Amino acid sequence: MPLVEITYAPHLPEAKLRELGSVLPHLVSVAVECPEEPYDGDLQPGDVELRFRTPGPFDRFGLDLLVEARSKWFPSRVDLLRTSIEAATGIDDVGVYLSLPVAAWSQSD
Repeated sequence: MPLVEITYAPHLPEAKLRELGSVLPHLVSVAVECPEEPYDGDLQPGDVELRFRTPGPFDRFGLDLLVEARSKWFPSRVDLLRTSIEAATGIDDVGVYLSLPVAAWSQSD
């Protein structure tokens, strides 16, 4: 289950952020798909968790949009994720940080 934190510039329109929130779970799932965790295209609640925030008063933030995706360790295609986000939203100044630590996840039924 990827955890995704989105930091966005305050000037981005709410409609763009809603659009991003609707397409991002699929884009992240495609970007981090691997043989151990194949993506079947049928996202369920809890499969991808999104957290949106604006920069705080002490943050140094030079992008319109920064997407940080964290998931379990496996090879990924971070450039594909960035270009997919740009294409889906029309936002040109996008950074993506994909962190894949060695980790495990447990979730109640």
